[in-house]
Amino acid sequence: MATIYEHIEENKRRTVLLVLLFPLTFALLVTATVGILFYLMGDPYAAQRGVTEFTPEQLQLVHGALIAVPVCWALAVLWIVVSYFMGDKLMLSGAGAIEISRSDQPEIFRLVENLCITRGLPLPRIYILDDDSLNAFATGRDPEHASIALTKGIVKKLERVELEGVIAHELAHVENRDIRLMLITVAGISFFTFAGEMLIRFGLSSGRGSKKNSGGLLFILLGIFFLVYGYLIAPLIRLAVSRQREYQADATAALTTRNPRALASALHKISGDSRVEALDKRESMAAMCIANPLEKMGLFSALSGLLATHPPIQKRIDALLEMDGHLPL
Repeated sequence: MATIYEHIEENKRRTVLLVLLFPLTFALLVTATVGILFYLMGDPYAAQRGVTEFTPEQLQLVHGALIAVPVCWALAVLWIVVSYFMGDKLMLSGAGAIEISRSDQPEIFRLVENLCITRGLPLPRIYILDDDSLNAFATGRDPEHASIALTKGIVKKLERVELEGVIAHELAHVENRDIRLMLITVAGISFFTFAGEMLIRFGLSSGRGSKKNSGGLLFILLGIFFLVYGYLIAPLIRLAVSRQREYQADATAALTTRNPRALASALHKISGDSRVEALDKRESMAAMCIANPLEKMGLFSALSGLLATHPPIQKRIDALLEMDGHLPL
């Protein structure tokens, strides 16, 4: 397994790759969509008959594309920028997380603070989700702007050493910069799925009352491509990011606490009750949690292989138990 520093450097390279892949594939998607529409709206045998003029429908299509493409680009850039600086707050708000102070939960603050001192990390913001299940996640763009969220159930039901292992795991994601990588990935996927739904609705509304509205067809077809991209292509990019990040975070947590068996015990308990109701409609956030928080596989999960982003918990437990007794003193 790679060292922490190698993992951090690899995450930095993957972040750059993601930032390049999303706009590149976006440009190819838009070009393919417009090309297909030109073919559908035009006469494929017109050139053989010497007809070179654009039809009224093609002209309308050109005008629609000239408007849609730069608007989509601008929205994509705006979405990524806003998500980078405010995505963590939007995710925490959407999950119903409530920030706590030291006076609210002094024991949790002491655990987090001690672990941060051990790893040389700044103290993150700490949130609680009003859910009796057992789960947790970390988010933010860097260690200086990080947050960790714990469900009410995980705080109540885990032993202190088990909760310490879970918090160390989430802090490992902060230290390894997994949080920034996942923030960009979730933001990118969310943009394409949201934009796809909006484009289809706009296309359907603009096409009413017209038997042959190429502008409406442009938005509908572009929306379909966006949904296909968001549900299939973008998740494949995400799977290429790192399928080992949970193992890496588990190993880092075990090295920090010197108690891999406690984290293994916590994962065993979490596996029996990890569903978080607030995330049922936010499937793209599931990959950020310590364990899959969804009750069942929805469309996003089934099509994108979301559950594959989490290694089987039993394998993670086995790896931790194998570490027990082999840690340096």
